Amino acid sequence: MSWKKIVLLCLPTLLVLACGSESDEPFTIGAMDALTGVAESYGNPLHQAKLLAVEEINAAGGINGRELKLIVEDSKCGAQDAITAYNKLSDVDGVKIIMGTTCSGSMLGAAPLAEKDGVVMLSASATSPDIATAGDYIFRTAINDQQLGVDMGNTMWVDGRRSIATITESTDYAEGTRRTAVARFEELGGSVVAAEGYSSDVIDFRSQLTKLFDGNPDALLLAAQGEASGGTIIKQARELGYDGPIYSEIVPTAPEALGIAGDAATGMKAVIPNPDLATSAGKNFLSKFKERYGEVASLPWFQGSAYDDVYIAAECLKQTDDDQDADGFRDCLNGLTYTGAIGDNYSFDENGDVVGLSNVVVEVLPTAERTDDNLGYRVLGPAPTP
Repeated sequence: MSWKKIVLLCLPTLLVLACGSESDEPFTIGAMDALTGVAESYGNPLHQAKLLAVEEINAAGGINGRELKLIVEDSKCGAQDAITAYNKLSDVDGVKIIMGTTCSGSMLGAAPLAEKDGVVMLSASATSPDIATAGDYIFRTAINDQQLGVDMGNTMWVDGRRSIATITESTDYAEGTRRTAVARFEELGGSVVAAEGYSSDVIDFRSQLTKLFDGNPDALLLAAQGEASGGTIIKQARELGYDGPIYSEIVPTAPEALGIAGDAATGMKAVIPNPDLATSAGKNFLSKFKERYGEVASLPWFQGSAYDDVYIAAECLKQTDDDQDADGFRDCLNGLTYTGAIGDNYSFDENGDVVGLSNVVVEVLPTAERTDDNLGYRVLGPAPTP
């Protein structure tokens, strides 16, 4: 009697546990994360969240009786490194499903190759608006920065700001954040009086900040890819005597950035994905992450997003029962509604963008009030509408 006939004779209720799949080999997928470089401070915790999910899935019996295996490559935070990582996973390891990348620049570098090869990429944290048109195999649980830009522009306008100066790291993520926020702010009637950009290796921003403040803006808009630069810009802005409002996105609210900025960051407002992870799955994730790694998650929403991505992958692999079936996996994502750490009943639209999730506005607390529980800021609520 053949193995296939044996499988067919198994009772349906025992199929997964007793019979398993026709193969005992693990389901193998790839992971591309920023393990070194400018984004390593949050790329590594994000990757740890994926590993935690893999451990839990395997400890619970795997997927259709088979373990889940993750092959990891360091995509850093740029296009060329991502292309190298992608080629290794695709050409050498033969994976058809990749969890990643961490950064928008990495995703925009690798996505054209994945689209051409028919390889699914699912990112927890790449937010550039340009990713929305990257192709049919490109998905993300990260919220498109187009929405962040609208929320940021609305927040500054409702706060009474009418002119801003901007300083932006020269990466796809940071430039996308600035572009969308400025577009909304100008649509409402605001103006940009000065703008500066910087490369990721710059450590002194005083000359650029001085030029910005000479324009006498109502506020400073900061878009950073790296925590170190974000925190340093805030610190140096206050050292130069600027006492006006600062607005930003999520990176300058991360632990390393706030540690560098110190009290200089007090009162800064940022638009970020809802950090509370208030679902039961979110609370469980934070507890498990701390127990497993001995610390709270850095940028917990994005770690929760990465954690969800692995469980989403497990759900679609359960349906297709084939880690080489990228088309089936893609179709599963297109039809999926999921409840996890980052929210209830979210799904993907026709561009592979997540829908059903939202941003909030937060305000950074004084250093004496910052704790692991409050993450250094208080949530003000959803972004206002003019």
